[in-house]
Amino acid sequence: MDTTAFDVIVIGGGPSGLMAAIAASAQGARVCLVEKGAKLGRKLIISGGGRCNVTNAKELDELIKEMPGNGRFMHSAFAQFSNKDIVGYFNKLGVALKEEDRGRMFPVTDKAITVANALISKMKQQGVEVMLNSPVERVLYENGQCRGVRLKNGNTLSAPCVVIAVGGSSVPQTGSTGDGYQWAREAGHTITELYPTEVPLTANDPFIRDKTLMGLSLRDVTLTLYSEKGKKVTVQEGDMIFTHFGISGPAALRLGHYVSVTMRRNGNKPLPLHIDLMPDRSVEEIARESWSLFEEQPKKAVKNILKGFFPERLIPLLLEKSEIPEDTTLSHLSKQKWQTLAALAKAFPLTITGTLTLEEAFITGGGVHVKEIDPKTMQSKLMNGLFFAGEVMDVHAHTGGYNITIAFSSGYVAGTHSAQLARQQMSLS
Repeated sequence: MDTTAFDVIVIGGGPSGLMAAIAASAQGARVCLVEKGAKLGRKLIISGGGRCNVTNAKELDELIKEMPGNGRFMHSAFAQFSNKDIVGYFNKLGVALKEEDRGRMFPVTDKAITVANALISKMKQQGVEVMLNSPVERVLYENGQCRGVRLKNGNTLSAPCVVIAVGGSSVPQTGSTGDGYQWAREAGHTITELYPTEVPLTANDPFIRDKTLMGLSLRDVTLTLYSEKGKKVTVQEGDMIFTHFGISGPAALRLGHYVSVTMRRNGNKPLPLHIDLMPDRSVEEIARESWSLFEEQPKKAVKNILKGFFPERLIPLLLEKSEIPEDTTLSHLSKQKWQTLAALAKAFPLTITGTLTLEEAFITGGGVHVKEIDPKTMQSKLMNGLFFAGEVMDVHAHTGGYNITIAFSSGYVAGTHSAQLARQQMSLS
């Protein structure tokens, strides 16, 4: 059996693993990055629609508010490597970034491959040994200390420090198949219940089943999710799209965490959702503005008057729910029903029945329990030399550059401190 010695072994070639390998090698450690697939950065390359939303420019307190899955755990990591540090880091690597809506930061090239290539080049430049097509069978522990990893081909890599950065169980085609949970369990760690988050939502309303609205995109709407008892759970803003199974798009994905958590508590009972089509207008303003359009053309049918005011494919449904025939003209229209229509535009109802599967989600909720990880170093509190980075931990955020910020920050911290610990152990031996 072949054995090769390193200071730090990083398992996983995604954003957290690449950053961990770079940070560890910057400390002078001899680092090996082990990736089971044929390519590095597979999830990175498809992120942000292939553009890679590198981070978010919001202030730290706002950043953490966008992390419903144990975001506060990241305070210490952000003190060492924040979103602002991420921007500065990529600028130094020659990757210029630009800010878009809601603080999202993208490479000026609009190509995720630019980001991936810059990290891979930096890592190789610092002498990190990369092993592709090398799935790990086990992380090796002995007497409360990391000893390295055994590969599925039978070879052993020894190291006093191992960083597990293999992601969760979402988007398995990129290599995230939940391997890290078993290695963490073998070190004594608790894995909290896994669930889909940042995930499209399913609905069973007749117009969803009939695919009446499939493919219709809505811009800058507000989605309000309620519990089965009618209590407001969360409000999310942004764009969305109707699908053949329910809704998707950034605003819908951000509801994924709350739908999963609420339905796990309530026995999977459906949840009411309201879509505010015009968040910048009140019911009265919508009623007044649309009525004035009617007064300008009193002989025109209501379905034609509303074209351009509401999304065209939504008009028949709005009228049906308001009990207004499509061909009604001004003289046959009651103001009361018009008020109903305006109110409906502020709270268009949808019945959420769940989410797509964990494998179909963009992010995994749950993972290695954060109470068992030192937030200042990302080292296990249960196994000396074992570190975690990224989605394998029970930390997650909304879409918008927040999850990759967690990945880069935790990767940087895990890489830095694993290298420092390896150096300390070498000096003592």
